[in-house]
Amino acid sequence: MTALREYQRLEAPGLWRAAPSDQRSEVVVSMGNATLVITDMRDRVLTHWSIPAVNRANPGQRPAIYHPDGDTGETLELAESEAQMIDAIEKLRAGIARQRPRPGRLRLGMMLASVAVVAALAIFWLPGAVRDHALRVVPSVKRIQIGASLEREMQSVTGLPCRAPAGVEALAKLAQRLPPTRGTGALRVVHGGVATTATLPGGTILIDRSLVEDYEEPDVVAGYIVAARLRARAHDPLGRLLDHAGLIAAFRLLTTGDPGEDALRAYAEYLLADAPAVPLANEVLLEGFKAWSVRAAPYAYARDISGESTLALIEADPFADEVPPPILSDGDWLRLQGICGT
Repeated sequence: MTALREYQRLEAPGLWRAAPSDQRSEVVVSMGNATLVITDMRDRVLTHWSIPAVNRANPGQRPAIYHPDGDTGETLELAESEAQMIDAIEKLRAGIARQRPRPGRLRLGMMLASVAVVAALAIFWLPGAVRDHALRVVPSVKRIQIGASLEREMQSVTGLPCRAPAGVEALAKLAQRLPPTRGTGALRVVHGGVATTATLPGGTILIDRSLVEDYEEPDVVAGYIVAARLRARAHDPLGRLLDHAGLIAAFRLLTTGDPGEDALRAYAEYLLADAPAVPLANEVLLEGFKAWSVRAAPYAYARDISGESTLALIEADPFADEVPPPILSDGDWLRLQGICGT
């Protein structure tokens, strides 16, 4: 049985020499299972060549010249007329070559895999890691400065905060009544630009004037402030800015202490374009209303005048059967309603 199934036995004459200084001699080449057997004309075996170790000295040329791997001095020449033997050897060599490991391909595959891992880390892990590190190391003072810069970017739409003196004093009392768990807790009533409220890095909350002008009781604006405080507790306002601005802004914040004017401007436009508020579970809201001693029902009806979509807040109002401490006195509430003047 030969190494090629289509041949029962394959033999061919050839010229062989053991060393460059030797004379070439006529031999018979036979193909075995894994070797080329070279015999002299008296049928004496001269040598065996392992087929996987057979190299060709002149690829594509005839007569074909072969030699063992690593020994170019020992050669076997097959005439052009021995095409069947030459084709058989070449077929075997090609099949063996396909089965051999490719160190270069392996290295290339490993390199591409490494690049893919690095790219995946850069895309999926690095932005979050840089963002989280920035949020851990940026001090409160810097957060307040960033919030103030963001507020200035928004003032082209919101205008300057409403500043009627009596109203500003009442607003300060409202901030004291609803203190934050972190940040400055400052409140600003603005002429427009925000749908209800917008919380800035540092904790300042911008309040649309409609929340103080369009309702008869301060519980509504108080409810929106509580919701804003809860969102800031669950979702850091600086983190939301960096989520919107991206990795470069986070790097800039870490290296220079400033996310950059472009990042602030883009985020200001996002907030002013009625950015969707982060949803809060009813349980979270109700716990907040209880903690700050604010009735939930006025806020719920302000969100949905029919009360259908906010029924859970209305029915579970922690102060449905008792009166919490007043949000503001009647006089302060009237003064707050006039904070924006005419």
